[in-house]
Amino acid sequence: MDFAIKQLYQEQVMDHYRNPRNVAVLGSCDVTHAGANPTCGDRLVMELQFVNGRVSAVSARAVGCAISVASASLLSEYMKGKTREALVAVDESVIRQLLGVEISPNRLRCAMLPLAVLRKITGN
Repeated sequence: MDFAIKQLYQEQVMDHYRNPRNVAVLGSCDVTHAGANPTCGDRLVMELQFVNGRVSAVSARAVGCAISVASASLLSEYMKGKTREALVAVDESVIRQLLGVEISPNRLRCAMLPLAVLRKITGN
């Protein structure tokens, strides 16, 4: 990967860590699930609201390391407007693409915590 592109992705991850998106508690939601990474203590609560079968609002409140918080924030942005079927199709490759940085084996569970919570939501 080109150095400038890698630097851009690293800056994006740090921006989503420092300024996570979609952290407000939803007034009403259709589904709520939580998850944790017992290895490092990362925690996430995700809430979704659907209108006409699509995600109309999302809340992803993560507490943890930079990768975990950024992953939750990036995924919450990605999920807006998606159907339930599209959410089922989200996999590890989508999370890796959203992050855009190399994830070490030790940090993989941190990065994938939002995916684990999303799978609880979709029953996948």
